[in-house]
Amino acid sequence: PGTEIRQRIVDIAIQEWAFFGSSVIDMTSQEELETNNGRRPRFWRSNWMDEEEAARLADDVAGYWAAAPDSSWIVEKQNQRWRELGITARWRDFWSAAYISWVMCEAGLGKPEQFQRAIAHHTYIDQAIRARDGLEAEAAYVAYDVGEAEILPGDMLCRGSRPEYRNLEQRRGQMGEGARTHCDVVIEMDAENKQVRVIGGNVRGSVRMKLLPIDLAISGNLMPQPYGGRQIFLHLKLSG
Repeated sequence: PGTEIRQRIVDIAIQEWAFFGSSVIDMTSQEELETNNGRRPRFWRSNWMDEEEAARLADDVAGYWAAAPDSSWIVEKQNQRWRELGITARWRDFWSAAYISWVMCEAGLGKPEQFQRAIAHHTYIDQAIRARDGLEAEAAYVAYDVGEAEILPGDMLCRGSRPEYRNLEQRRGQMGEGARTHCDVVIEMDAENKQVRVIGGNVRGSVRMKLLPIDLAISGNLMPQPYGGRQIFLHLKLSG
């Protein structure tokens, strides 16, 4: 049932976050967002885990890739890297979409018509947009502009970096094209402190929780606010 899948998505995301060390990045904090001598905010800088931790978690990231179709070439490329540099060599390819694919598969969304697992976020983003347009009747997620619908735990929030999408319509005009995007699973909406807690993969090379600023939209729904030059452009709402 949909309510059980929603809770499983949240529980599984938290489980992996705990296994990776329960790190939190507070994007509502001025200290986190401050710039130094005109340079980009600190959270743009690489902050990889140490070699021992990278080796401990290497198999888990490989498991995420196993949930994403057509990812065998990425695993083989990494195996070659390990053969050359040793197991402490970190994963070279972005694995955040593989993490989301694994979470959804573990939660029970194993059929492609429910959730199109992939090595890139834009694949399932486009599926959710097609669902919004009435073209994917069995899709688990439906795309909305932020603030358009109530955000609940188990939903996902997405941003684009290349291109820097501002709304759903901008992506709809480029559906099927590659794009550098990232989505996180919503864990909790905290209206009192005006923040939403989300968990995503490959956030500074790990599974991490982020605290993002929120405020009321004109619709009356809480919606994510821009932070440090970044902006959530899409809300993927879980059906049911």
